[in-house]
Amino acid sequence: MRRGMWWKKSAGQSVWMLGMGVGAAGLWAGWLGGTESGPYGVWQVAGLVVSLLVVVCWAALRRHTVATVAGTTIGLTLAAWCDWSDDSSGLFAVGVAMVMVGSLGATGLVCALVGVVAPGARRAGR
Repeated sequence: MRRGMWWKKSAGQSVWMLGMGVGAAGLWAGWLGGTESGPYGVWQVAGLVVSLLVVVCWAALRRHTVATVAGTTIGLTLAAWCDWSDDSSGLFAVGVAMVMVGSLGATGLVCALVGVVAPGARRAGR
């Protein structure tokens, strides 16, 4: 990389991470946002997982691994926090932590598997 051009790559990764975060939070709102009473339906959670799987695989194929993992995790964590923070018991923080750890692990695993299965995929910025 040429001198003085580091900011272009860094800005591109930041934009990618922001997009992944907004996309993940939007998918959360779309699949889980309409439930006012009672637990989420299995079909809602499955829809969210499948939608996220498609988006994360697509991003991992473009080799934006760090931005994908970080953005998706941050987006889902913030969405869970906003959705559950009205719980008066305070136990919502445990659920939010579980969403954070689970999404970090699952997104990282999916990105790693995509990197192994499709090693010749298009590189970022090309």
